[in-house]
This record gives sequence, structure tokens and C-alpha cells, in this order.
Amino acid sequence: MDQEPPGAPGVNRNEFVRSLSTGLRVLESFSASDPKLTLSDVARRAGVSRATARRMLLTLVQEGYAYTDGRFFELTPKVLGLGQGYWSGRGWHELLQPSLGELSAKLTESCSAALLLGDEVMYVCRVHTRRIMRIDLGLGTKLPALATSMGRVLLAGLGEEALGERLRTADRRAYTARTVTDPGRLREIIAAVRNEGYALVDEELEEGLRSLAVPVRDVGGNIVLALNTSLSAGRETAQESLDRTLPDLQRCAAAVEDLIRSLGDDVQRLTVPQGL
Repeated sequence: MDQEPPGAPGVNRNEFVRSLSTGLRVLESFSASDPKLTLSDVARRAGVSRATARRMLLTLVQEGYAYTDGRFFELTPKVLGLGQGYWSGRGWHELLQPSLGELSAKLTESCSAALLLGDEVMYVCRVHTRRIMRIDLGLGTKLPALATSMGRVLLAGLGEEALGERLRTADRRAYTARTVTDPGRLREIIAAVRNEGYALVDEELEEGLRSLAVPVRDVGGNIVLALNTSLSAGRETAQESLDRTLPDLQRCAAAVEDLIRSLGDDVQRLTVPQGL
């Protein structure tokens, strides 16, 4: 049976369009790490029946938003147009680009910013230098929070009850031989991130990839963003990466926090609630 969608504030039952809600959940089933999914995959991720998932997917195919080879489904570039109206406005990318651009130039490494969206992080700004990841990252790209440095920084901002729920329900798959999947160990790691103020993830999402992230806080002290830099794990030790990049990352985060304070209440429209 299809899951009952959560109610939206200010929207009564007669105004809620169930099919649109289901279609959005089907779209959100796809991610950069899992761009191709079977019908069963989509049904499970969206919390709907196979019949419902099939109707939604075939509608997306008919409208040009998805492609299928008969077994696997994947989204087409046409879906990028759905968010064009938002991202072309004054969004995080525009606000963060100067700070991240300066940081990237200083470190000669790719740098990014992301928000927490459910069990994933969503990229809202990225300055690219050279490609060291298999996944092609861009605005709106989502990656698993538990296996990424930005994800662990953002999860460290949750309360213990909310964090425990994420650890219980999130997909804790092993992406490499080094991926930490044990919930108890992950809780310890995230507690250490909370105390130390940064997260270093070494070859847990991809072999050869190391990343370091720091939090960005709003005027109330809440973590609203994470900034990171992506590094090649083979060029230096983890400690050398930390010593080389952490001070500049922290200075960049402080500059972004000053920017957030200058925005006042306007920053609220840019922040995706962590409970989504």
C-alpha cells in the first residue's frame, strides 16, 4: 500500500494533490550515486506500490524527463529545467561563489557547500578545479550524508534523538572497503565531529577520494551549511591534508557566517529545513 504523504502547513486535504506528491517522491528516488534504478528500486525508495511507481515512471518517460531501456530507468537532463527558476535567482550559489572561489584558488582544490536534506546532502555551490571523483557533481547533486564529510558535519548539528533516528533508518551501505556502516561507530564519529568542529572522510565514498568539511552556523548557532574541499588521498597523508586545508576552510566558514549575519531574516528563504 502506498504511504500516506505528510500534511503541509496551511494546506487542507481538498487542496493536496496526491499524485503530484507521489511524482515528486519518485523523482527524488534518483541520486548521483544511483542514477539508474529498477521499477522495484523506485517503488521501495518512494514508498509506493510497483503499479503506482510504474505509472509515474512511464509518465516521466512520455514527458521526456526519464529514459528506460526496459529494465532500468534514469532521469534525463530535462529535469534540470524544473529548478531553473529558483537557481537563476539569488540563491546560495550566487552568495557563496566568491568565498568558495577564493578558497579553491588558495588551496588549488575543488570546494563545495551543501545543505542537509533528509539522509543526504544537497550541493548548493561548487567550484571545480580538477575531477577526482567518478560522480560529476553540480548544483542539486545529492550524496549520502553518512559517508561524506559535509554530511557528518551537518548530522553533528542534530539533536541526539534526531541523529539516532537517522542512524536507524538511513541506508548504511558500504561504498568502499573503508566505509563505516556500524551505527554505533558512526555515532561515535559524529560525536567527535561535533567536538572537533570538522569532519575528515578518507576513501569511504570512493577509493582515492579524501574530503574535509567544516560547519557554517547562523546567528542562533545552528549549523545551516557545510563547506568542504575534495582531495586526492594518494598525494599526502590524512594529517598533511588536515594541516594544509583546515585553517583556510575555517576562515572561509567564518566569512560565510558574517555574510549570513548580514542577510538577517532573508537567509531563512535559502535554508532547506533539516527535517525534510
